[in-house]
This record gives sequence, structure tokens and C-alpha cells, in this order.
Amino acid sequence: VQLQASGGGLVQVGGSLRLSCTASGRTFSSYVMGWFRQAPGKEREFVAAIAWSDGSPFYADSAKGRFTIARDNAKNTMYLQMNSLKPADTAIYYCAAGIHTGQVINTYDYAYWGQGTQVTVSS
Repeated sequence: VQLQASGGGLVQVGGSLRLSCTASGRTFSSYVMGWFRQAPGKEREFVAAIAWSDGSPFYADSAKGRFTIARDNAKNTMYLQMNSLKPADTAIYYCAAGIHTGQVINTYDYAYWGQGTQVTVSS
């Protein structure tokens, strides 16, 4: 399984970005795919996830109301639309994939990881 994340960049406070993660190497019908982020000096934290089979979304409290996760089955691509960005959202964002067991918020729930894309929100 290969995951390729893209879409990061520099944005001002209150701005928006859309991250993409394209997956290849197998079918993902029984998988969950997620976004995590890691700021300098901090642990990697869960942001959002989506069950590939039915599109059910899961969000961290920090993402609710501002971020939207979606997937395009035909393109094997997951998206994270991020609105109302804050300086606290600055981090490297990683996409990940794993067999969906019901748990989605832990890094060990995911066996495959992309390379990360930098998001910087300037004030």
C-alpha cells in the first residue's frame, strides 16, 4: 500500500486548504483512512478519519465544525477540507490507512502511512 499526501502550504489565519491523499496497492473497502498531524516537539495526533466502505466520518474535537473529510472511491483518494485555519493547526499532516476495526484515533490503528505534507498558518 502506498499513500501520497499533497495540498499543504502556507495560509493566513482564517484561510482554507484542501489536503489530498491518494492510495494505491490494494482495494480499500474494509479499511479506514485517516489524517494525523504532528507539530514540532509534540506527539502525532488524530485529526479525522473516514471509513472507506460507507464514508462514515470521525473527527477530533479540534477539527469538528472546521474540517471535513471525504473520499472519492473511483480515484482512491481521500480529502481533508480545512477551513477557518488557526496557528495551532500548523503541523505536518500525515495520511494513514488501516483495517477498520472500529478504533480510529490511535496511530497503531493504522498500518500504512504517507510521507506528510506541511501546513503552516501564519498570524
